[in-house]
Amino acid sequence: MFQQGAIPYLVVLGVIIAITLLFRLRTALIRQEMNPVIQIGNGQTIGRREEQDDYFSTATSSHGTIAVLADGISGLANGRLASTLAVTTFIREFTKLDNPKHMSLFFSRAASLANSEILQALRGSRGGTTLVAGVIVEDKLYWGAVGDSIITVFRNGEFIPINQKDIYESVLEARFLSGEITKDEALEHPQKKQLINYLGYDNFQNIEIGREPFPLEKGDKVILCSDGVYDTLTEMELEQVLFQNIAAHDAADQIIEAVESKQKANQDNATILILEKGW
Repeated sequence: MFQQGAIPYLVVLGVIIAITLLFRLRTALIRQEMNPVIQIGNGQTIGRREEQDDYFSTATSSHGTIAVLADGISGLANGRLASTLAVTTFIREFTKLDNPKHMSLFFSRAASLANSEILQALRGSRGGTTLVAGVIVEDKLYWGAVGDSIITVFRNGEFIPINQKDIYESVLEARFLSGEITKDEALEHPQKKQLINYLGYDNFQNIEIGREPFPLEKGDKVILCSDGVYDTLTEMELEQVLFQNIAAHDAADQIIEAVESKQKANQDNATILILEKGW
């Protein structure tokens, strides 16, 4: 039996343990409020291609949740190799990130490394990939993009475009605005959809990075998709799915089903990622 003099010490010890447990519980709840679970949905179809050149991945760390999607260029060989290397490089570098304040440096470094690794793997062969990456930290979206895959935020029934496409159409638009060419010449140019920047390119330019993180609101859905999705479905068709009160993975499945239902003879690989933040 315990000596009577030891009882007060046991009481004090019990109080200390209880306070410690309550403090840890409070800290965990605060962290959960600051970084709530991100609901992730993804869907993919090979379409009518012989190979799936799209590649994607997601990861969560103490700093936030990342989603990366790369669309290997079908017109070049080694599209699958390029997209896989790009995504794995971004995920690898994200796991090394020690401070979310360094997010811009992360995007530029990961893109440079991915481009170098793809070129090294290609050994002079032709290949390349687009890439879009989004990182949700608390209520902010950090992002980077190169090529013609897109990041957009679905809010209150409307799409808010985030990145610009690296295609020749943007050059034509600038030439039209400067008076060098007519509107019809810009619209009807046969190479307007041609990529002018991508990973796995000797003359790779900088990845586009948001100067400031995009502030997210309650109910926002962050969408990453390849051109196989947005070239097949209209915004209205996408809105009809995303406006439903369903889980992110169900929405992604429905969008891919809608793509496949079109039964396009030349259907490209199509991939979509949906990130919805819990509140």
